[in-house]
Amino acid sequence: MDYILLYLLLGCFSGFVAGLFGIGGGMVIVPVLVFSFQAQGLSPTILTHLAIGTSLATIIVTSISAVLAHHQRGAVLWPVVKKLAIGLLIGSVIGAQIAHAIPARQLEIIIGCFALLTAAQMFTGYKGRLGDIPLPKTAGLATAGGGIGIASAIFGIGGGTFTVPYLTLHGVGMANAVASASACGLPIAFAGAVGFIYAGWHEALLPSGAIGFVYLPAFVGISITSLIFARVGATLAHRLPADTLKKLFACLLVLVGITFIIGH
Repeated sequence: MDYILLYLLLGCFSGFVAGLFGIGGGMVIVPVLVFSFQAQGLSPTILTHLAIGTSLATIIVTSISAVLAHHQRGAVLWPVVKKLAIGLLIGSVIGAQIAHAIPARQLEIIIGCFALLTAAQMFTGYKGRLGDIPLPKTAGLATAGGGIGIASAIFGIGGGTFTVPYLTLHGVGMANAVASASACGLPIAFAGAVGFIYAGWHEALLPSGAIGFVYLPAFVGISITSLIFARVGATLAHRLPADTLKKLFACLLVLVGITFIIGH
C-alpha cells in the first residue's frame, strides 16, 4: 500500500490526459505501472503483463463515465457498436492470451513501438480520413471488432486508436466515431481484463493483492481519481491550446517508447 499515492496521482494524470486529448489512459497507465512494479521489486517476467491487465481493468471504470457522457449527447451509434462488440469481446480475450504467451521483454518492445506510433499520430494530428466505404454487415463488423480487440488487449488500451480511424474510413463523422469508439472501449476493457485475470490465475510470482494479472491496489487508486480528472481534462480541452499540449505529450510518449525499446 506504500504506492497508493502514486496510483492516485497516476489516475489524476491518466484521466486528465484522456479527457484533454481524447486518447485512452492506457498509453499512460501501462508505462508508469511497469516502472512502479519494477521499483516494488516485482519479477521482470510478470510485471509488464500485470501492468497491462491492471490498465484494462481501470479502463472499464473510465469507459462507463465516458459512454454516459457521449450517450447523453446522442453521439453513440449503438447499432454499429453492438455489431462490433461481438468481435471486440472475443478478440480481447484472445489478445490477453497472446500477450501472456509473449515474453515480457518482447512485449515491452512491442508496447514501445506502439508508443512511438501513437506519438507520431499526435504530432501529425491524424485521426483517420473521412471515407465513403460503406460499413460492412454484421459479420464484417464483428471481424473488424475481433482485430481491434486483439490489438487493444495486447497494448492494454481502450481501442480508440484503432476504432476511430476504422469508423471514419467508412464515412462516420468524427464526433460519432469518437463517441462510438468510447463505447467500444467497454467490452474491450472488460473482456481483456477477464482474459488477463484468467491468464495469471496460477502465476506464483504475483504480489499480494493481485487477482491474476490485475493488481487491485493500483486498480482502485487509479479508478477513483481518473473518473474525476477525465471531466476536468474534457473541460479544459476547450480552453487550452490543445495542439501545443498534444505535441508536448507526444514528446513524452517518444521518451517512453525509446525507454521501453532499449530497455530500462
